[in-house]
Amino acid sequence: MKYVVGVADMKLSSDPGDVMVTHGLGSCLGVTAYDPVAKVGGMLHIMMPVANANPEKARANPCMFADTGIPALLDAMVHAGANKKRLRLKVAGGAITQGNDHFAIGKRNYITLKKVFWQSGVLIDAEDVGGNLARTLYMEIGSGRVWINKAGQECEL
Repeated sequence: MKYVVGVADMKLSSDPGDVMVTHGLGSCLGVTAYDPVAKVGGMLHIMMPVANANPEKARANPCMFADTGIPALLDAMVHAGANKKRLRLKVAGGAITQGNDHFAIGKRNYITLKKVFWQSGVLIDAEDVGGNLARTLYMEIGSGRVWINKAGQECEL
């Protein structure tokens, strides 16, 4: 089955036939987490860096923000049987999407993500971030394979 992870959304699966996809990763970040032993994977689509920008929205949907969405993804993965030490984490997005990008959302999203990963004791295995092109991020649950489509070109992460 194909699962679409929407903006400010998260999905998990342990079905080897499943594929997850998230579209429109401009300044947003897509994060995949995969445990190759437990064969469980998750995907998160982050919009903004920090929840204190809008605490009410963060309470309603922690996946909207990097500092609340990433811990939610890691907790959900562990609850689904993954071991945090085995997680293979891959990240895409964080582009500059308009003019001079006055608010630097993509860059701020990425900096916050790195900080939260460090605080959580996990590291990024692969990434495709920055630049000025939007991306689509995919993950196969059976193999843990992750790839992106950027400007019509596919590449593995």
